[in-house]
Amino acid sequence: MKNRIGIVGGGQLGKMMAVEAKKMGFYVVILDPTPHSPASHVADEQIVADYNDEKAIIKMAQQSDYLTFEIENTNGQFLDELGKKVECIISPSGKSWRLFQDKLEQKYLFRKGNLPSPEFVPVKDKKDIEKAAKKFGFPFLLKARFDAYDGKGNALVKNKKDIHEAWKRFAGKKLYAEAYVSFEKELAIMVARNTKGDIISYPVVETVQKKNICHFVLVPAAISQVARKRAINLAIKTMKLLKGAGVFGIEMFKTKDDKILLNEIAPRVHNSGHYTIEACITSQFEQHIRAICGLPLGDTTLKVPAAVMINILGERFGDANVEGMEKALAIPNVTVHLYGKKQTKVERKMGHITV
Repeated sequence: MKNRIGIVGGGQLGKMMAVEAKKMGFYVVILDPTPHSPASHVADEQIVADYNDEKAIIKMAQQSDYLTFEIENTNGQFLDELGKKVECIISPSGKSWRLFQDKLEQKYLFRKGNLPSPEFVPVKDKKDIEKAAKKFGFPFLLKARFDAYDGKGNALVKNKKDIHEAWKRFAGKKLYAEAYVSFEKELAIMVARNTKGDIISYPVVETVQKKNICHFVLVPAAISQVARKRAINLAIKTMKLLKGAGVFGIEMFKTKDDKILLNEIAPRVHNSGHYTIEACITSQFEQHIRAICGLPLGDTTLKVPAAVMINILGERFGDANVEGMEKALAIPNVTVHLYGKKQTKVERKMGHITV
């Protein structure tokens, strides 16, 4: 049995993947630029190197049977070429990464596959933003094509003045404009596919965002059966259109009339799936390891009637100091996860609580 897994990224996602891989008997190597990263405490070894250090990634791939990622900041073209030179199975593949990293290419894929999503137009200059304003009306969204997560690559354009400010903010970046959707709820579904092509979905969840940061997740989402069925069908249809193995986070909007629109896809285990550790028969992290290694996919059924996942977010800059642990653990059916980050930042994800 092939038993060596390399994970690029040693944060909380890499840590939780490593925990599950170790349970299944795999030897785990982490690559992360931070010495003693959270994942290093459970992995067998850590390579201290930048996420895009090609020499270090080549070394890891040569020593691994499977290579996967907790981050999205990767070089898809390099990984595509690497996949042709090593025996290591890279999941998602380099070809997949080239698509996932470019949000505009995602939108074109949605359009090609007749998947419902907000209208969009490419943006090359300030005049294109003005054209988008005429096409969509105010407000609309200006979005970065690359390196956009947790809302950091989005700007809401509410008037003509905002056009100038948004263009200035994104100076030098490749962009596109998107119609603003008046949605009722933001939904997400974790979907897994293994290397054999088997696909399975998790329950539909509602994510509650503040300042583009997920604060908590509710499962099952309080939506109609019609909306639930539409969301699951759309998630499965999306996965069939995509390539690559692993667990994927598919984000959606639900309108008041129960229409479901695709927002975007995260090609990795996802914050909105953390509830699965306690609430589902198979966690998203165990599922990801199963998927990339070509193993049978696990049961995604909820073990409880309902669950809530609450992110523990940093409130200041400086050394991490945990308060309230005793009070939280005194509440029945509460599990606290701390990620082991030594430094805190405002709105940095330091841990989560599942109820």
